[in-house]
Parts: sequence; structure tokens; C-alpha cells
Amino acid sequence: MNSKWYVYSKKADFREISRRFGIDQVTARVLRNRDIITEEQIRYFLHGGVQELYDELLLPDLEKAARILLQAVQEHKHIRVVGDYDIDGVCATCILLRSLHALGAHADHRIPDRINDGYGINPGIVHEAVEAGVDLLLTCDNGIAAVDELREAKEHGLTVIVTDHHNVRKDENGADILPPADAVVDAKIAGSRYPSEDICGAVTAWKLIRELYRLAGLPADRWLKYIDFAAIATIGDIMTLKGENRIIVREGLRILNGGKVLYTPADSGPAQGSGGEYGTPNTGLRTLIEKLHLDDKQITSYHIGFIIGPCINAGGRLESAESALQLFMTEDKEEAARLSEHLIFLNEERKSMTEAGVAKGIRIVEERHLKDKVLVVYIEGLHESLAGIVAGRLKERYNRPVIVITGAAEGLKGSGRSIEAYNMFEGLCKAEDLLNRFGGHPMAAGLSLSEEQLEPLRKRLNENADLSEEDFIRKIWIDAPMPIGYVTAQLIEELDSLAPFGPGFERPLFAEKGLKASDLRVLGKNRNVLRMRLSEANGIALDAICFGEADAMREELKEASSVDILYSPKINEFGGRRSIQIEVKEYMVH
Repeated sequence: MNSKWYVYSKKADFREISRRFGIDQVTARVLRNRDIITEEQIRYFLHGGVQELYDELLLPDLEKAARILLQAVQEHKHIRVVGDYDIDGVCATCILLRSLHALGAHADHRIPDRINDGYGINPGIVHEAVEAGVDLLLTCDNGIAAVDELREAKEHGLTVIVTDHHNVRKDENGADILPPADAVVDAKIAGSRYPSEDICGAVTAWKLIRELYRLAGLPADRWLKYIDFAAIATIGDIMTLKGENRIIVREGLRILNGGKVLYTPADSGPAQGSGGEYGTPNTGLRTLIEKLHLDDKQITSYHIGFIIGPCINAGGRLESAESALQLFMTEDKEEAARLSEHLIFLNEERKSMTEAGVAKGIRIVEERHLKDKVLVVYIEGLHESLAGIVAGRLKERYNRPVIVITGAAEGLKGSGRSIEAYNMFEGLCKAEDLLNRFGGHPMAAGLSLSEEQLEPLRKRLNENADLSEEDFIRKIWIDAPMPIGYVTAQLIEELDSLAPFGPGFERPLFAEKGLKASDLRVLGKNRNVLRMRLSEANGIALDAICFGEADAMREELKEASSVDILYSPKINEFGGRRSIQIEVKEYMVH
């Protein structure tokens, strides 16, 4: 086990927080560990609703963008939405198109092809718009860096609105370099008054629609019908689940699970159901959920991140993102079923290709690169859209920065995933002379290069990497040491009520030392589940499960005199019975 365990030691008056908010002291500690500290922050976290989402007018240029867009709608101008091929871009494009069509706008779209076009708007897309007689280009989830491309659009007389959430380019003095658009909406622009930079492209577009609808005189809650797409994009684009993001995700999940958003207009009484019919009103999304056999399950952020989201992304990875967008735009149930089944098929194909790529990558690392600090892995034949996924899997296995390189139409392309101790973007900056193009941030990057620069790149990155063996050890943070005997169904339900869990608000994790493991049984057709009984010295015992190589774990625990565990408590529902169960995340034997 290549990890070290640390206990949070953040201080607060947990007894007073418990008393004031009617929560367990363990729950109070979990909130403090996530830096939810003040009474206002705790109240917002526990009770904040959609009426308390951040004011969209605090986003740079948003009001201006909404006024320009409304005028274009009223004058029947030709509007083209330019999106992106990932889950965030598809959801943002869907929100904008459906909202514009609801206003009677003449609006169409263009989503770049991952292989042929690359990311974002390019000169070809601009020329297409000019030839098609487009009057207004509206970007979503891209555009903030397209300075030259949008300058050309303006030179051709197009009106341009940019909505994006990516980092803004800077000049040598650190000043923003903004595209020459009529309005640029991005929370990361210098001087933005928006309370959070960490919103996805779909939420940025959704906030624009709220103001557009207000200017058009539509009811204040009409924009809520798209909150499920805002939530899916927030999870799929791995935004931190703090502040308004968790409200968006929580209420979006409420809709996906057959409920209604709880919305309170400013001048009304208690929160009330809103947002139209119960459940998602989108035919395509509802059909996809049914085809994935999730319609009878409580959908969580896990289902979005690992089941629904990958299907939405699969089209853009292996074929075209048009399949997912068409699914969300159709009202025809038969077409929705066909598109859903096709996306599920593509995702199964993507999973098989990914597993093959990961296995090949592991073999290459084990044979050639185990001593490298930065793993630069060339995998011949790997689909270039899968390089980032494979890099992420290899990073998780080796806890080292990983760049996966594969062949492209011209030269090589790569995608990287990093660890906290290594700024991948800065590392690539020091090898800029070896690359054709690159971009990214500390934890992830994309690049292209010629074949002859592959080995020089590997050498340069490793020579410059100031990493020690300590940096390759995973650090796991524990909310509190807690005896399993303290766990009750009421505490589990209270902890579960803190959902959604994800980046920035991980599921609570606890620890206990000196347990005895017994009744060890291997389950699952892949023999990847170990069921056991964990007992404290005082005789208190609970059932537990652990996922992994169950046969090896069973032999290891069978010989142990005691075991220390990291765990999350859960309610196990089986055969109509509810019981407390411990899910062991990691363990150490003695």
C-alpha cells in the first residue's frame, strides 16, 4: 500500500455547532474539515436553495450579452451556437439552443469534431458561419482563447458573444488578453465580481439564459427547467461541489429522481415545487436513464460521473458529439431510444478500448519506465481521444505524473494527468521548444509534437522534475478516528444528507485501529468483493465489505492478528432488511 494516512486537525467548537444546527458533532467536524466554517457558510450549505444562487449579473458582460442576444432574437437574426464535444459543451449547447428556440429564435449550432477540428472555434468554423449568412456567433465552453479566430469573425461583420469558463490568456505583464467580441462572459476575467470562478461552461450559459428570460418577460423560474443539464455538466466537468455548485447539483439530482426543484421567489412564502412536470422534462435524457436501467434507482453524482456522463461523452470521443446533442434535442421517443442505445454501445466500445490501452500502458511502464519520475508513455494504436482517460488510470496506479502519447494525423498527440506535487503545465513550459502546441493547467494538459521529439521530451521532463519518493506516496485525509460502535443508522442518514459528494466535498472518511477480521468470504463473479465481520475489543461487531483483489485480501487478513481500517459507513438494503455496513477503503494488517 503506497499511501500515508493523516487526520484533519482543524479546530472549532463542534459541540456548539452541533447544538445550533441540530447535527451530530461528527457531522460538524466533517463540515469544518471541508472549510465550511462560519454560521452563514454552514447555513448556506445545509439549507441554501436555488433562490440563493449567485447573482448572474455579477458575471462580466452578462447583462450586455443578454441584451444583444434578445435584440438578435427579436430581429430574427441568424444565431449560431458554437459548442464543444465534451459533456460540458454538449449540455451548454443544449441549454442555449432549447432556450433560444423557446423564444422563437432562428438558431442553429456547430460542435467541432475532436479529431478534424480540435478544441474550440477555428477559422474554418468562422468561414462556414460567414458563408451560411450567420449574424451572431454565440460560443459556449470555448472562445475565451480564440483571439485571432474571433477577430476574423468581427472583420466579416459578425456579432460575437463569448460564454466560457476556461482560463484567460495573459500578456507579459499579466494583463488579460480577451477576444475582440461584443460581450465576453467568463467568471475568470480579471475584475469579475462573481463569487466563484469554479463554474462550468453549461452553468455560465444557463446564467445567461436566466437574464435573457428576465429581459424577455418570462416567469422567473422558467430557466429552472434546464437545471438538470447544468448539474450533469458540473459533475461531468469535475467542478468542486461547494457553494452554488452543490445547490445546482443537489436540485438537478432532485429532478432526475422524479422530484421538483424547490424554488422560492423573493416575495413569496415557503419553498415550493417548480420547474414544470416531475422529473426531467427532457425526452432524450429520460430515455437514456431508462436504457441504462437507472429509472428505478436513486441517481447520485456517482451515476452521473461514471454511467450517464461517459455515455454522453462517448459520441464525441469515438464519432461525433452530434449524437448526444440530437438525443437531448429530440421529442421523438423512438429516435431517443435509437440514439440512447447507440451512445451506450459506443461507451461499451470505449471501455473495451480503454481497458486494452491501460493494460498496454502498464506493460510499457513496467518494462521501460519504472524509474522515471514523469511517465511519458507512447501507446501505439491508441485512439487519441482516450489518451487522457488512460493517463488518468496510470496516474492512479503509479501516483506519478503521466503523459500518454499516441499517433495522430500529423505527428503525435498526448494528454497528461498530474499529482499535487507536480505542476504539469509549468513542466511543459520548460520543454516548449520540443512541442508543436500545448496547453493546460497544473493537473492536466494536452500537447502535440513530432515523432523525433518524443525521447527528448521524456528526458527533459524527467531532468527538470523536482520530485522525491515522498511525493509519490498518496496522502489520504481522515475526517476523524471513530469506533465502528459509534456508527448508527441516524448518523449515516445525516452524513448521507450532506450529498452530493465529489471534488471539494468528498464522502466522509473515518478510521479505527486494532479490529479483528473474521468470516472472510469472497463474492462477485470477478471475485472482487470481500465480505467480512469486523470486531472491536469490546465485542461490538459490524459487517464490512472491501473491493479489490478479494482472494489476495482474504489470505492477507486471515493471517493478521489485527487490522487498521479507513472506512465509510453505509446502510445496506437487501431482501427488505436494512442494516449498518462498513465499506473499507484501505487497511493495514498487523
